[in-house]
Amino acid sequence: MANKRSIALIFLALAVIAALVMAFRPRPVPVDVVEVMRGPLTVTVEEEGKTRVVDRFVVSAPVAGFSRRVQLDVGDQVEKGDPLLTLEPLRSEVLDPRSRAAAEARVQAARSALLAAEQNATASRADSEFADTELRRKERLRADRTVSEEEVDRARAQARAAAAKLRSAEFAVDVARHELQAAQTALEYSAAGSLGEAPEMVTITAPVSGRVLALFRESEGVVTAGQSLVELGDPANLEVEVDVLSVDAVRITPGTPVRFIRWGGDQPLEGVVRIVEPTGFTKISALGVEEQRVLVIADITSDRKEWARLGDGYRVEASFILWHGEDVLQVPSSAVFRHAEGWAVFRADGDRARATIVTPGKRTGLEVEIREGLSVGEEVIIHPSDDVVDDVRIRRR
Repeated sequence: MANKRSIALIFLALAVIAALVMAFRPRPVPVDVVEVMRGPLTVTVEEEGKTRVVDRFVVSAPVAGFSRRVQLDVGDQVEKGDPLLTLEPLRSEVLDPRSRAAAEARVQAARSALLAAEQNATASRADSEFADTELRRKERLRADRTVSEEEVDRARAQARAAAAKLRSAEFAVDVARHELQAAQTALEYSAAGSLGEAPEMVTITAPVSGRVLALFRESEGVVTAGQSLVELGDPANLEVEVDVLSVDAVRITPGTPVRFIRWGGDQPLEGVVRIVEPTGFTKISALGVEEQRVLVIADITSDRKEWARLGDGYRVEASFILWHGEDVLQVPSSAVFRHAEGWAVFRADGDRARATIVTPGKRTGLEVEIREGLSVGEEVIIHPSDDVVDDVRIRRR
């Protein structure tokens, strides 16, 4: 009987000890894990921007006069040579020899500017023709699989950029020709006044085809020489201006591809950076922090039909593609943390967490390239808490 009681007490003591051990044994830490994988990785910089018409022209009064009411509205389509408004010139003051020489010099300067614009247009036309020829050659080579699709895309973007430069150069010729006509009108008007002749009505015509972007004066009244009256531009020729942080601007270069998202259409638009301005400016962020910003100008290279509804001053979001890889070993950025002088992750090894040193590479906001330390198929812990340490027991959620 005594032996049975002793055995029972022993078993009871063992049960109590086992219960105490289980009660005070560290519980597994619940964790979230993801699998290390290979896939495409794109490093981008995203900022808000807005569209703007590339070539704008402000029509000014060539002489002082009485302006009739402008019979135009913002958004109206005008063709080159269409009458915009009529001026009844005021009686001109007689020009002294010095003023006449200055007026004649302005005419000569305008004539020289027109010649320079025509030469620039000729050069731009040659560049555009060469870019088109190069694109056709790359497309033929692509059909034979001699060049990559990326090279064809680059040639296509260069052809579109060259075509845009040609349009701007031709626009500059029209503007220079209009400036010459304005300078000649002012000189002839002053000459007529010095001879006592009655000044004729001056009809101001559209120097370029496009749409009315702004009316600086709609009602009739007296205007001075050089006063801005109407702004014209072609919304079919848009560019996008984006101000980016200066630390990001140093990684963006002319030719960098850009994708325009959340602009209102169903599909993103493709583009390419044309200019990274060399000077920055200070801007106050929404949080009241001073930031150094740099303007980046990009051209839209997608087909015009895809963004026909875009106009001047529309909001877009620009995603500059700084780097892209198709087959990249990667993990979520929430799995990587600082460790000593390097970086590490917690690898899920069965029911244990193993601190593993890794060598990270390219980074996005969500993913990190892993160059050394992990293999495809291994599991890593994301968002590890302070309870997760090397060799601690874990439990997958």
